Amino acid sequence: MKHWIQAARLRTLPLSLSGIIMGAFIAKWRLSENGGTWNWRIFALALLVTLLYQILSNFANDYGDGVKGTDKNRIGEAESRAVASGKITATQMRNAVILLSILSFVATVALLYVAFYPANIREFWIFIGLGIACILAAIGYTVGKKPYGYLGLGDIFVFIFFGLVSVCGSYFLFTKSVSWDVLFPATAVGMLSMAVLNLNNMRDIVNDELSGKKTFALKLGFKNAMIYEIILLQLPILLMLAFLMYNGFQAQGKYYPFIVMILIFPFIKLRRNIMAVNEPKLLDPFLKQVGILTFLMAVLTAFGLNYFN
Repeated sequence: MKHWIQAARLRTLPLSLSGIIMGAFIAKWRLSENGGTWNWRIFALALLVTLLYQILSNFANDYGDGVKGTDKNRIGEAESRAVASGKITATQMRNAVILLSILSFVATVALLYVAFYPANIREFWIFIGLGIACILAAIGYTVGKKPYGYLGLGDIFVFIFFGLVSVCGSYFLFTKSVSWDVLFPATAVGMLSMAVLNLNNMRDIVNDELSGKKTFALKLGFKNAMIYEIILLQLPILLMLAFLMYNGFQAQGKYYPFIVMILIFPFIKLRRNIMAVNEPKLLDPFLKQVGILTFLMAVLTAFGLNYFN
């Protein structure tokens, strides 16, 4: 059980929850403004689904990198990779990926049934397709003959699924509507998710080059990947400010939603600390820090809009 928990990589879970929290509580605020109702069952099921997707992705990555030998020369993290270290066999991990895929699909159907059935059948089937796409994306990062993570496309997929799909999709589950301003927080969460992936790939840049895993960070080179990282960490807080300003809270004399802006200071410190790193392996602790800041951004936005306002 210990090895399975390690393979689930629990430190990645707060990041995966951030998009759901962001989208769900923006929806809660908007529904309360318009006299609508917010369903706690949808929120609970959405959290369950995203956790299953994240664990599925982590298991699939462990399996895919393990069977391809990518983790063989990994610095500082090989001991936490179950297949590469031999703590879990490739067959066991493959079976776990299949099981998690089934559980993820069942949980997705349950979520969409509660959210859409019977009044929104068309949306139900559209989101079924989206759920299948999420499952395939979780597996396809490192598994298969041409995994997109080995082609430098991981950043794009992370932005789409951790940002746009997670935030805008969860918002739609509650409101059954689309609002373009939700793209501000969706882009913010997506960029921070890209920042985590880029840090991960910068850390592993030497090993990935040896194993033929052509990540976007490897294509950029360490120096340019660092510039890219700083941009990814700079823009999200500005996007959140744009979202709040667009909705006119300052004009209404409502300043509690701006509580999320206190994260400017830890983000500044984080960027400075990352820029001071010259050795790729020293970037590992920052992955968790970016994930926690993303989670805090979602939670502070949720409280600022709904409970402090």
